[in-house]
Amino acid sequence: MDKTPPLEMTGLSAEEKLVFLQALVAEHRQSEIIEFFASLTGSEIANLIESFPYDARDALWEGLSDDQKGEVLSSLNESARAHLIKNLDASEICEVTHHLDAQDTADILDSLQDKRGEDVIDMMALSRRDEINQVLAYESDAVGRYMHTDVVRIRENIKLEVVQRYLRIKGEIQKNTLELMVVDGEHHLLGTLHVVELLRYDPSLLVADIMETPEKVLDTMNAIEAAKLLRFKNQHFAAVVNESGVLVGQLTAADVLELTVEEGDQTVRHLAGLENEIDLFAPVRKSVNARTLWLGINLATAFLAAAVIGQFEAVIAQVVALAVLMPVVASMGGIAGSQTLTLTIRGLAMGKVIGSNQSVLFNKEFAIGLINGAIWALVVALISQIWFQDVMISLVIGTAILINMIAAGIAGVLIPLVLKRLGQDPALSGAVILTTVTDVVGFLSFLGLATMLILK
Repeated sequence: MDKTPPLEMTGLSAEEKLVFLQALVAEHRQSEIIEFFASLTGSEIANLIESFPYDARDALWEGLSDDQKGEVLSSLNESARAHLIKNLDASEICEVTHHLDAQDTADILDSLQDKRGEDVIDMMALSRRDEINQVLAYESDAVGRYMHTDVVRIRENIKLEVVQRYLRIKGEIQKNTLELMVVDGEHHLLGTLHVVELLRYDPSLLVADIMETPEKVLDTMNAIEAAKLLRFKNQHFAAVVNESGVLVGQLTAADVLELTVEEGDQTVRHLAGLENEIDLFAPVRKSVNARTLWLGINLATAFLAAAVIGQFEAVIAQVVALAVLMPVVASMGGIAGSQTLTLTIRGLAMGKVIGSNQSVLFNKEFAIGLINGAIWALVVALISQIWFQDVMISLVIGTAILINMIAAGIAGVLIPLVLKRLGQDPALSGAVILTTVTDVVGFLSFLGLATMLILK
């Protein structure tokens, strides 16, 4: 194999890095694995570890320094993190997380299902302990779990030159800090000051003269909803306040990006009925448990569709062509419904489907279902006529296609809207319900029409 030192391979793509690491693991070249990891970021290493089966992850973990272990743990998905942290005692966890911010540390402690989390907190310095407990007090999906608490607070009645001197002396400003928080004596948020303004304006000006009205969100607000709000307003930053208006932290552009990626990943998984499965190489038993529920629900709906078919045994027995054509009706309706369902769920996720435009969307999808239904009904009827040379069969399947595609368009809009109103995630159960609707409507219309028009 190529003996190129790992440090010279940082220009490779993520896929090439994975192939390279796989080769190192296969040949048990532990020293080179350690050297290779030293050239990568924590998120890069986490992505690589998640690309290996569980039995290889422990060996990769041993190739990390303590500082790297903390960064990697904070970047891993929950399942992979829980696996790697299960054999660490409280002191080891405290050691690998001591340099992480409160949010990342809280996420790691959440992965512990025993008393170790409390023991780790007890080992911390008092100030850090209070910071971690403050984060852990929030719901897992709240802004407070994602915000950064290490904000720079200044007063409105001081000069810019004083702010500059203060920052130099204290050294509190971080590389990613763009906004300084202006607060009163009780830490109520009054405004924000961009760090660039310290250079642009006369140092003799007061903070109050140039501070801006801040974009702010509540600490208890759903984090993904907060990220949507900031995206819509094209904002890269928001101050986080509690119900009393007291500043408690900030959301940065990196936080918004993280939440956006998380939202997209969550929607894709939910559309496939994979609510809790996020680890591609999770153990077989765990993956089976994660998928069984929705497979069972789908089986129940499939039997419902089968029961509808069972009501028309007589007509199917007499006209074999109906059995041949049944899948066409269900498939066309299913595809049409899935298109509408996906667009509607995406619209809901982006906050675009609300209020009066719901009826506009409904009317649009009804029209699309009608037009597409008519077009494809003619196409399918023509093919059926050429195939079976039976006008009545062609008429029946064409009409059934039209009915089912209209129903699919309607269901694709109504199902996610109703689920959203009931407080359910449309992405998680919408597809199963839609499949049931299109199957039942498709079979019922097709076989029902056949019974009335063909069976004598």
